[in-house]
Amino acid sequence: MKRIKLTISYVGEKYNGWQKQSNGNGIQGILEEAIKKVTHEETALEGAGRTDAGVHAWGQVAHFDTNSRLNPQKFFYAINQFLPDDIKVLSSCEVSSDFHARFSAKKKTYMYKFYESEVILPLLEFDATKIGTNFNFNLAKKALKYFKGTKDFKSFCSVNTKVKSTVRTIYKIKLKKEKNVIKLFVTGNGFLYNMVRIISGTILEVGMKIKKPEDIKTIFEKQDRKFAGRTMPAKGLTLEKIEY
Repeated sequence: MKRIKLTISYVGEKYNGWQKQSNGNGIQGILEEAIKKVTHEETALEGAGRTDAGVHAWGQVAHFDTNSRLNPQKFFYAINQFLPDDIKVLSSCEVSSDFHARFSAKKKTYMYKFYESEVILPLLEFDATKIGTNFNFNLAKKALKYFKGTKDFKSFCSVNTKVKSTVRTIYKIKLKKEKNVIKLFVTGNGFLYNMVRIISGTILEVGMKIKKPEDIKTIFEKQDRKFAGRTMPAKGLTLEKIEY
């Protein structure tokens, strides 16, 4: 028995998120079926994290165990033969039996993409959110410092979030702009339900002068979801990479 690590990229637009679904429309389930066709075994694929419906990934990570004698570094090629064009395995390798895609992860990086325009731009619309043209980039950047560090992010997650603790650590957070496209990168040790989408919406409201940068400190203190910004659409969110 050997453990195989996969790095996976997908466009989440057509899918109900990572988790396997009874209707077969979860990315995890589609991958398991493809792996089964390669190994001729029933496979339990463990992912590094669940992305919601509509969320994309550049570097999702998952693992599975197999008795297959196929070269571990060639699994990705074989599996891809049975996957649709919007889900692909980028690489595969053998890892130790104590490796776990979720529990061994040290850092995760998400990216939220906005674009400035008065009209919908079809080539950007599928993986970015239109925000108009009155976004103050420099003002929004001033809000970033308030998110860094180990904090209680209760104000920045869905009210339906059920976890033991809402404390998380943000190692890095930055905004980049190229022409009319703005990207927010957030790296942390883990994320709560809708956390990055709510952080993105809050920073957007700072850039739109709905909130002030210093309001972020108060939002953390309130420990109440209603004080943070809007939850941005799933389509603008991409899981960039996972570090081990």
